[in-house]
Amino acid sequence: MTKQRPDTTIIGIHGKSPRIHDSAFIAPGCRIIGDVEIGPDVSIWYNCVLRGDVSRIVIGARSNVQDGTVIHCDGAQPGAPDGFPTLIGEDVLIGHMAMIHGTVIEDKGFVGFSAQTMNGCVIEREGMLAAGALLAPGKRIPARQLWSGRPATFMRDLDDRVIAGLQMGVAHYVENAKHHAALYDGAAEG
Repeated sequence: MTKQRPDTTIIGIHGKSPRIHDSAFIAPGCRIIGDVEIGPDVSIWYNCVLRGDVSRIVIGARSNVQDGTVIHCDGAQPGAPDGFPTLIGEDVLIGHMAMIHGTVIEDKGFVGFSAQTMNGCVIEREGMLAAGALLAPGKRIPARQLWSGRPATFMRDLDDRVIAGLQMGVAHYVENAKHHAALYDGAAEG
């Protein structure tokens, strides 16, 4: 597990504890609770809450969850015996202050600043939810589409240039997380 940093809570509940890859960066101020799995080179930025108390949260390699984001899930309920885990693929960008709830975000997906997703939503591979958008329960963003608004609706298809830009963002966050980690690990000067 990655080093625990100042003012960070990483605790188990209901017999389930977070599993965090050694290469992941967990910034100060984060709260990671319960059945949460964080993969290699993931970055969870300042003051995020990941609460896997009623179902599970999985975050794949190189994904980043930016400052102030809340990620939760939902347990079993009528019509959804498996509940609504939050499953985030690899190389996903989640913008500042987003709220992700009971959602699947496939590889290379994107969620903009202050956007919200609700139970049963799916953002397919390379799909994008715009800043400030609300993806209503059970909605699906098809691959390589941009959805925006409250409630979110289809805006346009995404071209290769946009997708390449997003992947540059992923690489930036992987590298930037190493610099921030070094600050807390005493390997670099502020």
